Amino acid sequence: MIAAGGKKLPARFGGKEGKMAKRILLLMLTAVLILSLAACGTSNGAATGGNLVTPTETGSSPEASGTRVFTDSTGRTVELPEKLDRIAITGPTAQIVLFALAPEKLVGISNSWDESAKEFLAPEYYNLPLLGQLYGGKGEMNLEELLKADPDVVIDVGEPKDGIAEDMDRLSEQSGIPFLHIDGFTATMGDTYRTLGKLLDLEEKGEELGAYCDEMYAFASDLEAKLSPEKKKTALYLLGDSGLNVIPEGSFHAELLNLIVENAAVLENPSSKGTGNETDLEQLLLWDPEVIFFAPDSIFDTVGEDPAWQDLQAIRSGSYYRVPFGPYNWMGFPPSVQRYLGILWAAKLLYPQVCDYDLYTEIARYFRLFYGCELTQSQFDALVSQQK
Repeated sequence: MIAAGGKKLPARFGGKEGKMAKRILLLMLTAVLILSLAACGTSNGAATGGNLVTPTETGSSPEASGTRVFTDSTGRTVELPEKLDRIAITGPTAQIVLFALAPEKLVGISNSWDESAKEFLAPEYYNLPLLGQLYGGKGEMNLEELLKADPDVVIDVGEPKDGIAEDMDRLSEQSGIPFLHIDGFTATMGDTYRTLGKLLDLEEKGEELGAYCDEMYAFASDLEAKLSPEKKKTALYLLGDSGLNVIPEGSFHAELLNLIVENAAVLENPSSKGTGNETDLEQLLLWDPEVIFFAPDSIFDTVGEDPAWQDLQAIRSGSYYRVPFGPYNWMGFPPSVQRYLGILWAAKLLYPQVCDYDLYTEIARYFRLFYGCELTQSQFDALVSQQK
């Protein structure tokens, strides 16, 4: 261990009347989703993540029995069933977070698992129905599949998007399914898990995962404090087919990077999209970092022999690395709790003199907690073997 209100619609549809209701509902949902998300962008607010409110029991009301009220991270007060046994999620960040806490409650996944996940996940979880995601991404949420899955609640976790409260309200009203948003940031993920644990009647598991997240953030913060400015490495995180997209200082995706290195990519308008900001080699040369991290699907394999990249000191010195992948990118795509793997890996790589832990032991601990998997030494070796 490292020290340091609309009317509730029928849940299922049968017969002629049910089929008609289902068609009407799907048309309504599609229209609402388009209107809700057409102008959606990323919030420019500070990433605090600390204003989470726990659920409050209210008892029975004239309108509904066996319900309770929960205040989500947007400040919305939402009526929920007393027990939440069937959960849908809005995107990959929520998928990673909630899979660790309550895989048995998931009625589907937002994004298909990478094939590498087969060896780490139980078949019943790997083969969950694909529902798609609400914001951006490769697959729009499949509203028909969502209704068929009949969830008790739909949960969004992560950075709040512009208009998130209005989106959640519209979708809740039109579908009859409560939608919630819970903030999820690297610094406050422990509180995120405690809130979700109370919400889902899994407080012990929520506390276990929350304590781990607190420990990991404290470890990274302590490491940062130990490193004098001259010892903290300057670095870039590059992605895209050309390797010329960068994750800049100040973006949501750079949270982990900023803890363990000096992010050389300082831009006036940092993008919080997963694609980062587009740049060019001339700008990379101006930044000229000591270390470069390449995304798993970037051009890592060819830059060492490419003359165009040789003027960068990180390439000349061999201080460039491919981020491990399995079953997700360890440095945050999507930007969820697997970023703690990136903290462990990169800190050990860059600062072995102050990181005396056994990397396999710590990575195996994460896999046990978050994937329910006993990671073997050979699996670990395969995961990190392509880093350089």
